[in-house]
Amino acid sequence: MKILTVVGARPQFIKAAAVSRALRREHTEILVHTGQHYDYNMSDIFFEELGIPKPDYNLGIAGGTHGKMTGAMLAAVEEVLMNEKPDWLLVYGDTNSTLAAALAAVKLHIPVCHVESGGRLGTLTNPEEVNRICTDHVSSLLLCCTASAVEFLRREGLTAGVHLTGDPMYDAFRYYGERLPADLLSGVEDIDGNPADIPERFYYLTCHREENTADGRSLREIMAAMDQLDAPTVYPVHPRNTERARRLRDENGFSRVLLTKPVGYLTSIALVKGAAKIVTDSGGLQREAFFAGKQCVTVFDYVVWPETMTGGVNRLAKPDAADILEKLEGPVIWNPAYQPFGDGHSSEKITKIISGEGAN
Repeated sequence: MKILTVVGARPQFIKAAAVSRALRREHTEILVHTGQHYDYNMSDIFFEELGIPKPDYNLGIAGGTHGKMTGAMLAAVEEVLMNEKPDWLLVYGDTNSTLAAALAAVKLHIPVCHVESGGRLGTLTNPEEVNRICTDHVSSLLLCCTASAVEFLRREGLTAGVHLTGDPMYDAFRYYGERLPADLLSGVEDIDGNPADIPERFYYLTCHREENTADGRSLREIMAAMDQLDAPTVYPVHPRNTERARRLRDENGFSRVLLTKPVGYLTSIALVKGAAKIVTDSGGLQREAFFAGKQCVTVFDYVVWPETMTGGVNRLAKPDAADILEKLEGPVIWNPAYQPFGDGHSSEKITKIISGEGAN
């Protein structure tokens, strides 16, 4: 069959790296990059280091309001779909790229396969939640990473085409985590382009959500918490936040927060594996912390992955220095036998389901 896959953001590149490897053994895949993440360190480096085939189409659509971006992507993907006439559209996660592609396909009567289906926060104030719900309700195959996602779909009356496959991000973490070059961290650059001096003991921070970075207050609190820890913090900064983070560091004397340029996936995995603890607002990184057996504090108002919230392994915190520090000091109980994200072979299961062979 011909499968047309649409990606646009770095978490989707990671999942596509795992799934495409299995998918292309049996089918033809056309890869479309909407351009939602376009900076080299946010996009191109992922294709290079993960061995993802070069996109057949790069739509170059980035920036603007949610409506403007989604509308432009819908029109552009529709044109590609009419040109390629695929048997399936494959989308990942909850970005504007995901929703735009799903809407374009269903209106052309092309069935939609949604990987990472069923995640719910319980609020429409989160734009990704809107994307998830709308995409799920127009999809023919709803492929879930976890049992909780299957249950969320059932509550919405969605049971047809629902499969529990496991998480392709876990596939990628296992596959690439065993193949990390030894000197990866020596290539990290600070925000000025100089070699970053990554200490032997460090914490790892990622912070990109608009609610944590837009006004500076929340980001200042997060950085203030990290500056009080017993080791430096490595903080790869999203390009749109570089100047704000630099100003907050300089104005507040956050000398223990090392601001770096964005890092590729392999380097990020090395940072996850090497960190003492992790603070993030990323849905992907909190799972990777869980995969690596690292304590994580997630600066967000809602539980994204309930499976990670057991035994204090992952705790929610407000963008408040005192709250973050308190959550980092909380007790942790690990259960090494507990792995709710599958067996590392979800990509093969996804391929079988698309092929009509079921999940077994």
